[in-house]
Amino acid sequence: MFGYRCKKCGKLHHPARLVCDKCGGREFAEEVLDGEGTLLTYTRVYNLPAGIDKSQLDFGIVEMREGVRVSAQLDVKGEVETGMKLKATEGVVRVMNGVEHRGFIFVDAD
Repeated sequence: MFGYRCKKCGKLHHPARLVCDKCGGREFAEEVLDGEGTLLTYTRVYNLPAGIDKSQLDFGIVEMREGVRVSAQLDVKGEVETGMKLKATEGVVRVMNGVEHRGFIFVDAD
């Protein structure tokens, strides 16, 4: 997982942007994020689109250690709770017409 630091003002962004929302800068340096963060909020979706073979999915907003916020699917053991520590993984988030689509999935940090 990468963050993108504005070369003009130093603000870290995720995902990548064309223009910094703080200073208007247009040049960014790619930085590796350590992948760990804290769950700020989440929602559970029961009415899922085609290509997802689960009865429900959890999605959350995670504040990474570096300060950026990332939205992604959640796959945690037990109950989902705000404030829990999570780590980013990469996996299949959807299959459409036999094609796997990959993305970030946050799991328990333990």
